[in-house]
Amino acid sequence: MAVPKHKTSKSKRDMRRTHKKAAAPNITKCPQCGETRLPHHACPSCGTYKDRQVIKTEE
Repeated sequence: MAVPKHKTSKSKRDMRRTHKKAAAPNITKCPQCGETRLPHHACPSCGTYKDRQVIKTEE
């Protein structure tokens, strides 16, 4: 079984982990109401998707 000969330094450990970070989700503006929403999702505030009403909302 392979065993490390030397302790991995904090610098090497952290350099290896630099790519393991969470990315923030992309946020777009709704063309109808201007609220922020996720791309390719219906707008939660006005209920439109691709200029069509897909969710009934009470305004």
